[in-house]
Amino acid sequence: MRKETNAVLTAAMALLLIAAKQTSAQGKHDFSLKQTVDYGLKNAVQVKNALLDVKIQQQINREITAAAYPQLNGSIGATHYFNIAVTTLPNFISPATYQVLIDQGVKDGNGQPITTPAGGFGNIAAQFGVPWTANGGLDMSQILFDGQVFVGLQARTTAMDVANKTAAVTTEQINANIQKIYYQLVVGQKQLGSIQANIDRLEKLLHDTKEIYKNGFAEKLDVDKVQVQLNNLNTEKEKILNQLNAGNAGLKFLINMPQKDTLTLTDGLTDDDVKANILDSSYNYGDRKDIQLLTAVSKLNGFNVKRYQLSRIPTIAAFGSYSKNAQRNKFDFFGAGDWFTTSLVGVKISVPIFDGFARRAKIENARLTLEKSNNNLQQAKENMDYEAATIRMKIKTAILTLDNQKQNIKLAEEVYNSTRKKYEQGLGSNQEIYTAQAELTVAQNNYYNALYDAIVARIDYLKATGKL
Repeated sequence: MRKETNAVLTAAMALLLIAAKQTSAQGKHDFSLKQTVDYGLKNAVQVKNALLDVKIQQQINREITAAAYPQLNGSIGATHYFNIAVTTLPNFISPATYQVLIDQGVKDGNGQPITTPAGGFGNIAAQFGVPWTANGGLDMSQILFDGQVFVGLQARTTAMDVANKTAAVTTEQINANIQKIYYQLVVGQKQLGSIQANIDRLEKLLHDTKEIYKNGFAEKLDVDKVQVQLNNLNTEKEKILNQLNAGNAGLKFLINMPQKDTLTLTDGLTDDDVKANILDSSYNYGDRKDIQLLTAVSKLNGFNVKRYQLSRIPTIAAFGSYSKNAQRNKFDFFGAGDWFTTSLVGVKISVPIFDGFARRAKIENARLTLEKSNNNLQQAKENMDYEAATIRMKIKTAILTLDNQKQNIKLAEEVYNSTRKKYEQGLGSNQEIYTAQAELTVAQNNYYNALYDAIVARIDYLKATGKL
């Protein structure tokens, strides 16, 4: 019996350990808005890729810098000729030999003096070289002057600025999206609470109506009407729960949090949160992340124009070479035998003369690109003015609507409570309670829609003015 008990305990402990391990693998996060934004900016794939683009630009800058440094290359090689190349040369041996014979009066076998052949002496097929050759050497070059390289060095800081500003634009957009989804879920939770309160009221009303019906003071139709309204509210509750679950999954996806983790939002939302610091209408163009990016892009395009303009002037480069080579009849380069040295230094000046007007086209293309970027920058500033003005009006409208809907909820609650009391005292009808409840639900829904519209308008305004 004791052995069986120990076995059961051991199995139970094993199950508990497995459950604990599974629980630990699933993270639990109770996040405020700031914590959610911080998590998203650290883990979101778009932000990670934007930061990787910054690192990529750093490596590109190193490539540009490398062009101004000395370039040193080494080489080593060995070659075996199965058939040594044949070179055909005019026969320079036979003419000299014949000339000696002629000068000495030598005669041929027929007793006739030797003379130069009428057809000439032809050619000699000669092989120059040996079957095995080896070489090794170093080649060095150094740019002394190249306008395009110098402009590239000047543009490195601006190129990094463009990469950083691009990352900042991405980060700002992710920040805004996180806040909107976060507050959408917060408003949904508040709306869910109101629906639950309405359900509690209707459940009590249903109970009271059933009791009145049992006592003969109400009809079955009155009970059915309350039941229908309660069923509708329960259905609405399920819809909101599904929307909240989907929104929570969407928020986790946006901030790159594992879906198996639990994310609980701890911040609330009040009317004061929406209205805080919205009266400040001042802003600067330089505060907008996209305007900062376009400014940097225009500056970089200016360097591009300068780069192509300087491509019209000569470039100067120094070079040097040092090498050793050997020839052998067999592969014994590391034994006895000579290695012959070749070394040189020089300077090369390349003067562009004519390239079919390609350079002119590149310069004009760069100028037009710069003009486009300047136009985009100006349009972005005008767009900032437009967005700031229109969204500010949108905020005012949203806040006014919010205040009105909040007042409507208060009035609808008073109407419902008064109607309920009249009904309980036998002075009112069920229809009046149904109507009051429906009006209260509409007022609540309008209020939460207005609350979310207001917070979204606030986020858009802060983003539009560069204050997010």
